[in-house]
Amino acid sequence: MFLRLVADSFTRRPRRKVLTAAALSLGMAVVTAALSVSLDVGDRLASEFRSLGANLLVTPQADSLPLEIGGVDYRPVNAGAYLPEADLPKIKTVFWHNNIIAFAPVLEVSALLPNVRYGDGRPSLPDLEIPLIGTWAAKRVPLPDGGIFVTGIAKTNPWFHVEGKWFSDEGRLERVEMPPMGHSYLPASPECVVGEKLAARRKIKAGDQVVVSVATAGNSQDMESCDVTGILSSGGPEDEALLMPLASVQELENKPGQYRKLYVSALTKPEDEFGRRDPATMKPAEVERWMCTPYISSIAASIKEVLPGTDVRVIRRVAEGEGAILTRVRALLWMVTLAALLAAALAVGASSAASVIERRTEIGLMKALGAGSGSIGFLLAAEQLLLAFVGGGIGYSLGIVLARLVGQRIFGVAPAPSMLVLVAVLTLAAGVTLLGSAIPMRRASRYEPAPILRGE
Repeated sequence: MFLRLVADSFTRRPRRKVLTAAALSLGMAVVTAALSVSLDVGDRLASEFRSLGANLLVTPQADSLPLEIGGVDYRPVNAGAYLPEADLPKIKTVFWHNNIIAFAPVLEVSALLPNVRYGDGRPSLPDLEIPLIGTWAAKRVPLPDGGIFVTGIAKTNPWFHVEGKWFSDEGRLERVEMPPMGHSYLPASPECVVGEKLAARRKIKAGDQVVVSVATAGNSQDMESCDVTGILSSGGPEDEALLMPLASVQELENKPGQYRKLYVSALTKPEDEFGRRDPATMKPAEVERWMCTPYISSIAASIKEVLPGTDVRVIRRVAEGEGAILTRVRALLWMVTLAALLAAALAVGASSAASVIERRTEIGLMKALGAGSGSIGFLLAAEQLLLAFVGGGIGYSLGIVLARLVGQRIFGVAPAPSMLVLVAVLTLAAGVTLLGSAIPMRRASRYEPAPILRGE
């Protein structure tokens, strides 16, 4: 009988039910879209933020003492000790190894471009002191688990634009004819890219060959020629530099297998109040929670553990900028969600109040026949819940379409449907419906049958 009463009530007054379901559907559609985008926006924005460059800088611990003012680290990174290149694969063994997007070691030295004398009457160019930067462009790094990880400056600094192509990290072999033996393959000159300002000053273009020299112990000069594969535009000091494979600069500087600093790009979670705490002041359970959350500081601590003798600094302006933007976007989505829920609750409340007023006689008759206040409230709640599940299901379907449109337009990738979002939407629809109907159902449970049946 209870099910018959619910079904009969649900099929009566279809216009009012349709309007209530429509209000619920629209509200739940907005909630579905906001939740879907919010769950997806963290990873999407974190990936987009990697275009800002590396957010961690690794240097030798022996370089200098800490000097941090206003959250900005002013320690120099251009003098002191060196770090072993052989330890770099260990970075991909930390707990958050999947969050390490890229890393690139750097060895920067002062070099000299020798003078250039033209035989056609043009003025000669004097010796020019330049920064010579050794790094990886797209290095294939063997990992301890047997895999290969491709990384380099092209990934840690994705805004670097090369007109032409990056140099090869692996070195090249050049075919040389050796009659009467036929031919043989010998190591060719290393490749390099030249900063656009330096290239303009020395009239260098892709395909040219340049010679650099580096002073070594005893004031001798080691010289190396390299084939220019591209012209680099970075908007920074690299525009005045010459970039070569790390191995070539290590050989020139007589620092085999060593580097000076390391840039790391990692996907992180914005630091909240807990994430900014000093781990030394935490309890063991709090330290475990801190290490198991991808805060930029916890990833830095993990890297420091596997790279002994290093100082891992957070590039605060990048990390905090990412966190602030991500926090504000999520806050906006949650505000939209709350507004949609409030609007749906008001619409359901108004519809429920009107329905209770129209059914006063029916409610009075049921009470006169022996129905208690709890039975009346349970009947009305069942009707509203059935309506909530219908409206929530329709709203979820509409919301998925809306989420795909928003995700495609803003982030370039549409979020995939999620069972978690479906369960959350149906739960919210039920909660909003019961909350909006609470006052009308309370009023219905207090009706007295005698005055209603007398027509008062």
